[in-house]
Amino acid sequence: MKSGADVLIVSTNRNDLPLPVMPYGACMVAEATEREGHHVRLLDLMFEKEPLRAVEKEMSATKPAVVGLSVRNIDNNDMQNPVFYPAELKSIMERIRMVSVAPVVLGGAAMSVMPEALLRFTGADYAVHGAGEVVFPKLVRSIIEGGAADDLPGVLRVDKYVIRKNECSSDGLTDCCRVPDFRRWINAGPYLSRLSSVPVQTKVGCHFQCVYCTYRRAEGGGYRLSSPESVVQAVSALSKAGFQDIEFVDNVFNSPYDHAAAICEGLAGMKGHARLQSLELNPFFIDDALLDSMEKAGFRGIGVTVESASDKVLNGLGKGFNSRHVQMASEVIARHRIPCMWIFMVGGPGETDETVRETLRFAENSICPGDVAFFNIGVRIYPGTALEARARQEGILSLSAEDMLKPVFYLSPGLDFRWMIEEVRRFMGVHMNVMNSDSLGLSFLPFIQRLACSVGVKAPLWRRTRTIRGMLRLLRL
Repeated sequence: MKSGADVLIVSTNRNDLPLPVMPYGACMVAEATEREGHHVRLLDLMFEKEPLRAVEKEMSATKPAVVGLSVRNIDNNDMQNPVFYPAELKSIMERIRMVSVAPVVLGGAAMSVMPEALLRFTGADYAVHGAGEVVFPKLVRSIIEGGAADDLPGVLRVDKYVIRKNECSSDGLTDCCRVPDFRRWINAGPYLSRLSSVPVQTKVGCHFQCVYCTYRRAEGGGYRLSSPESVVQAVSALSKAGFQDIEFVDNVFNSPYDHAAAICEGLAGMKGHARLQSLELNPFFIDDALLDSMEKAGFRGIGVTVESASDKVLNGLGKGFNSRHVQMASEVIARHRIPCMWIFMVGGPGETDETVRETLRFAENSICPGDVAFFNIGVRIYPGTALEARARQEGILSLSAEDMLKPVFYLSPGLDFRWMIEEVRRFMGVHMNVMNSDSLGLSFLPFIQRLACSVGVKAPLWRRTRTIRGMLRLLRL
């Protein structure tokens, strides 16, 4: 039997707004690495007051042969108040280098977006892109046996200042929806006290062609579906383990339609009390039959990522649906009881003052008073997307792809930025069920979440937006 190595995996994400997110990917990779015979520890930095000290302490105690750093996001996608997370990641790398010569491997969702840039910025030894639970254990084995990992699919490394990148492979992936034993790897209590949900993914891949999105490059243009039976089993296992709030985090939950419908049908027959949600529904695939099934399955909240209610902007974003589909979805949702969050992104290609007004009119007239609208300003530009090409053509972007690691945003040349900001804020002042990115960054939001949990409020908390905003207004906050 092959001997195992001591491996430390660090979940580096510390962004807890609007909610702290459980490190699903890091836990999955930890379990997969342990199954390969290695001795694995996972350090979750989410609630560490002194993260660098925590890393140094764990390194000294574990003395790992390999260190994996899980990187969830590059930035917070907030044009008005941008936060660049790799700056803290680089500090973690420097602290590791101070106490160890162990090779460091970068992984996580961010590595599927800009792996080369992150590898250069941090000075890590390797990066994995694609399915980390498949690639990382193989890389660990190669490292401890003295291999160079030259032929391992999904591995990047620096070779004489040149990035060597091996393309991803689907080998080792199955149609089984797996969820990690979260309590085995992290302290789940602080997450639950903040009304965090447990993430579950029912598929990877995306066949949509939104101009700003990186999912197709990260996961491929075709779907790889988990069997509906395995999704139901995963949800059941989480529910029995005491995790009642579960969120499907697919890039689009209701596509393919038949897959989502089969999952809902299976969940409806499940013995348990899970409260479900998904904030990634496409309006093109919303109908009464699906929402009936979602209600029976136990969904307590849904989100529709429409981005705009203007045909001109929807076409510019490459959404694949039009304003008629958006309106039809609103009529279906109004006939059902599931609370809905409508997610808009203002400022994309083709946006003008009039198209902003068009979207605001839709939000005012077609969104139910008990539902919620969220408005984000500007569109993050990532290298290799159609939006990058358009931004260069329009003269908005001149940075090299390497320099786009720090957040850069697209804003339509046909838009008055100051007017747009004030118009959305004015709209929020009239409609208490509306939020923007400022709402998600409130410093006292964690206190509100813990208070809500202590008095028995159930997730998702955004359902209470009107009440919370009303109370904050009374308090002049």
